[in-house]
Amino acid sequence: MTPSVRRSPRTVIRAAVAVAIAAGTTAALTGTAAAHTGGDAVTVAPLVKGLYQSSYSERNNVLWVSSAVGRPPVVSSSLLKVDPRTFEVEQTITPPVTDAATGALEAVYGVAVDDEHNTVWTTNTRNNTVAVYSQRSGKHLATLPNVNHAREIVVDERHDTVWTSAFTDGSLVAFDSKTLKEKKRVTVAGSGPTGLVVNERTGTAYAADLNGDQVIEVTTRSAAPRLVPAGDGPISIALSRNGRTAYTANQTSGDVSVIDLRKGLVTKSVATGAGALSVAQDDRTGNIVVVNRTAADVTVVDPKKGKIVRTVTTGAGPNHVTVANGTAYVVDKSGAGLDGADQLHSFRITR
Repeated sequence: MTPSVRRSPRTVIRAAVAVAIAAGTTAALTGTAAAHTGGDAVTVAPLVKGLYQSSYSERNNVLWVSSAVGRPPVVSSSLLKVDPRTFEVEQTITPPVTDAATGALEAVYGVAVDDEHNTVWTTNTRNNTVAVYSQRSGKHLATLPNVNHAREIVVDERHDTVWTSAFTDGSLVAFDSKTLKEKKRVTVAGSGPTGLVVNERTGTAYAADLNGDQVIEVTTRSAAPRLVPAGDGPISIALSRNGRTAYTANQTSGDVSVIDLRKGLVTKSVATGAGALSVAQDDRTGNIVVVNRTAADVTVVDPKKGKIVRTVTTGAGPNHVTVANGTAYVVDKSGAGLDGADQLHSFRITR
């Protein structure tokens, strides 16, 4: 998940990766964005099949969207450079081929932007690697190994660090964003880290532990991680602007937990909807946005009051949310677009 505390005025928020992987083949189709009528004013357009996650670049004012379809050998995957205003696909990047015999690609799933170095990082879950691409040219710069079932990825620009979660190993792995070398690895036996967020002021990384119903906290100086209770089935995590509060989307219980990080306890639980899967925080309002995959909607929550502000209906299978400049961007796996393409939605968090 994206940092909520940064040294620069950038307020990009990235959310956690989803569990499900769509089946089928990717079609290189785009559509014209069309605003739905009504109070929610949702804009929606089809992109391609297999949409997975997105990340906003303030430096380039673009939305990077990953897609991957089916099980290995995955032969349909792309990294899309999308105009966040028009939803026009400006560039489609095909990941490298890993097996010439089958046409298998180094399929991309999680995605995070590094605006300081003008790169975009992806998790290549099926290949147990992460990759780095140039935002300027789209060139594949590197593939970094030994991240078993790489899930989420998040960039700490202030400390030149990129964190990724290795779900199978129960590990958080840090890479140097300048040298692209591994610099730290922390393992919690039996854990299943998924969503990630980092406090760029302190360099502390937080992971949602799906297996342990907890948050894994890794500071820059501590020898061992701190474990903080969360909700039932936490899969995504966000952080308040001041870094004192974490929010987890809990897939099993269909709610969001508000966690006091100093006290190490859950202070509120707010029911949002079945299959809560992805969460992001809006620095402008302090509200949090939760994607409810099974319920097919998105819930905006005031975490201080512990109340739902509004609920926005999306296509079937909403998968991930990114918040940037007061707008929520949601990708779904509805297949409701032209030729079964999945869709990108956006709406202003405040009406």
